[in-house]
Amino acid sequence: MKNVSLTDTVFVFVHGAWHGSGQWAATQRALAGLGAASVAVDLPGHGFDAPLPTGYLLPGQPGLLTERSRLASLTMDDCAETVQSVLRQVRHHRTVVLVAHSAGGGPASLAAERAPELVDRIVYLSAFVPGGRPRFYDYLGSPENATALGKDLNLGDPEALGAVRINPLSPDPAYLAELRETHYHDTPLDRFDRWRSALSPDLPLAIATTPVTLTAARWGGIPRTFLRCAEDRALAPSAQDLMIAEADRAFPGNPFTVRTLPGSHSPFAARPRELAAALTTSPGTEMPAGW
Repeated sequence: MKNVSLTDTVFVFVHGAWHGSGQWAATQRALAGLGAASVAVDLPGHGFDAPLPTGYLLPGQPGLLTERSRLASLTMDDCAETVQSVLRQVRHHRTVVLVAHSAGGGPASLAAERAPELVDRIVYLSAFVPGGRPRFYDYLGSPENATALGKDLNLGDPEALGAVRINPLSPDPAYLAELRETHYHDTPLDRFDRWRSALSPDLPLAIATTPVTLTAARWGGIPRTFLRCAEDRALAPSAQDLMIAEADRAFPGNPFTVRTLPGSHSPFAARPRELAAALTTSPGTEMPAGW
């Protein structure tokens, strides 16, 4: 972001699996303090619009393992169009920075591929980059991601459910411990319950399984940054590095700028001011004093 006035910049945030626009709030407040505008997107079926399985809030959570998700028919196209719609709304800003987290990298990448004129830079925060392999599952199942946690969080049969389902309200202490260790291990324990209660249980299966095809003439021409999470237990650093390397090989004319952040997969929860600072400084630039 060097030599760009933050007052002329807007950041557009795309959340990852089971999250929503609200998880970016602390980062957005920090950005506002630095003079930058921002808007956070709710992908279809997320945030306050997320439908819940009928037994999710009932004692015993009946049907949670088998009830088909009401998000099963959502497509990657639906999600990308939602991102594009927000990008069109903010294009009057001089600089538009699209920021994607985790599974949000798929819809964000497709939106940028379809409308590169709407994006001045795209930032992947430990996010799926389909530059080398077209599906998020291709990287989640790679040997480089073998050390990642969270494999026991998924419930039921995703194909039958039409979604990757988790249970943020589980009464099982072991399940909750794995959820925290996977996504929020450096978020204070006394705040973890509040963060998990804001998650929705279903990720539309299409977000993880639909191939996203990128081209050099469109997505490949957008300057891009990857913010690595050094202690990520949901998407291993070696898997993050694999995505970066494969995208750079596929699109050698415009390689990633790479920065490394300390901590977990969810810096918007554990250290939002540091995340805001990383988004607004150039590679190699020191964080602003006091951050």
